[in-house]
Amino acid sequence: MKEEQNHQKESEQLGFLYETTKEIANEKEKYSEASSCFKSNEERVEILRKGDVPENILILDTETTGLDNVNDDCLEVGSILFNVKSRSVLAQQSFLLPVETNNAETINNIPAEITRLPQPLDEAIKYFESLIRVSDVVVAHNAEFDMKWFGLKKLPQIERQWVCSMDDITWPADKQLKTRPSVRDLALAYGVPVWNAHRALTDCIYLAEVFKRCSELEKLLMRALEPKVLLRAEISYEERYLAKNAGFRWNDAIKGAWSRKMSRRDMEKLEFPVHEVDL
Repeated sequence: MKEEQNHQKESEQLGFLYETTKEIANEKEKYSEASSCFKSNEERVEILRKGDVPENILILDTETTGLDNVNDDCLEVGSILFNVKSRSVLAQQSFLLPVETNNAETINNIPAEITRLPQPLDEAIKYFESLIRVSDVVVAHNAEFDMKWFGLKKLPQIERQWVCSMDDITWPADKQLKTRPSVRDLALAYGVPVWNAHRALTDCIYLAEVFKRCSELEKLLMRALEPKVLLRAEISYEERYLAKNAGFRWNDAIKGAWSRKMSRRDMEKLEFPVHEVDL
């Protein structure tokens, strides 16, 4: 009886993966002819062409002394190596980088002086690099912010495809989340207790716990990896709420306009006209 149940469960999992891969395969031709491709899109297309669900993902978060990666510094990195198939945490790490001042201490509660206490920083960075090497994809909440700190000073450049759990993943409708949910709201929607915020490893743990509870994780990741195009919303001032509700941002990628990067699949679901802009 137990063998039959295991066999049935395995068959259901294989069937789910088959349908997901089949769905992605049907979309490949459509997206491979995209006129506005750039490096990250090429990487996304290559992953989709292989039809493989990422095996290991590196969940990553940073804490910084400010918002400007030219004048401010990253002072903490947290990461979790997560196996998608088993929904398991394989490894986790966090480390501090020394800074003289922390103008964001009231937000992240990291006094600058503790970042300068002795710790095996070089060894920590080498281990972090080893976690990157065994990862297929890097996942971060607001990835656009986190990625800009790598390749600067002591932090290595990350040559992996990034997925943003805030912008790239379309979370199930039954979770009733905003288009761009916060880590806190995402955790609570999946029944994950929230006990702290604004420390790098803590936010990684929240995402890992969400992924453990997400039955459609494979499909969500594959859809998140679909090529993105930059869209400009063609709406009136009175209709601006439509763009905002759809995750478009004012005066961001395009000055004086509501814009957002998204897949053509999601573009077709919009309730207002958009114009594709060359990147």
